[in-house]
Amino acid sequence: MTRPSRATLRISGYGLHSLDIAQSFYDAKNMMEFGPDSQKDGLVYFEYSQLRAPDRRHCVWLYYAFPLSYRDIEKIMLYRGIEVTYEAIRKWCKKFAQEYANQIRRRRPEPTDKWHLDEVVITIKGQQYCLWRAVNTTGQVLDVLMPRHRDQRAANKFFRKLLKSTGFTPRVIITDQLRSYGATNKELIPGVEHRQHKKLNNRAENSHRPTRTRERRMGRFKSPEHAQRFLAAFEPIRGYFHPHQHKQSATEYRETMRQSLSDWRRFTRLSAIA
Repeated sequence: MTRPSRATLRISGYGLHSLDIAQSFYDAKNMMEFGPDSQKDGLVYFEYSQLRAPDRRHCVWLYYAFPLSYRDIEKIMLYRGIEVTYEAIRKWCKKFAQEYANQIRRRRPEPTDKWHLDEVVITIKGQQYCLWRAVNTTGQVLDVLMPRHRDQRAANKFFRKLLKSTGFTPRVIITDQLRSYGATNKELIPGVEHRQHKKLNNRAENSHRPTRTRERRMGRFKSPEHAQRFLAAFEPIRGYFHPHQHKQSATEYRETMRQSLSDWRRFTRLSAIA
């Protein structure tokens, strides 16, 4: 099929689109299967359902990679000429974000053998919950969990979840001076070296900052389940698109981002096909 001119693109069942996005829809042709009546009178027609995959993955990417609200994304899409409600964006994020995050997790390199663990208190509807987090030496978030307490039972649950999700046992874990870590380490992974010192754990403590930023932008989490569901998808997706820019030259950083965006299109396409 010949490339349509930008002046002749129309969308059936979806209203007229901005000419600025004609190129992006043509580039996404691998996501779409044209029917026998896709081209008539020099115009190219797309079905409503065929447009959903490119729009959906773009909205999910915007929401998890940047501190934006659903209404912010609605305005961004409208600027591009795409009319979609914030409620549709919310449903897309709820339904597909975890699938996309799982694709990223499966393609991540094996974690380093030194892990930093930390916990922070988050208030939800007047109740305090503890967000447990583990990161490796590169700053990659390995896993998160939000139980109610900071005791050994909660630490055991987090360690079991962490070891199962990574399928890997570290050589060293670094924590603050919370006693639950030491008791759990002796019970579950006694052969792993455990270092407890406040100043050694800055990497894990700094990794809480993006979560705090999103928490403020969202006006706090609505429930522990909402927080766990959001963070389970947020950490892999955001981390994938925020490499350590200060450690790369401008050329290296742009190449890294190009590769990340290319990978994102590939595994969101795989999720859509599955």
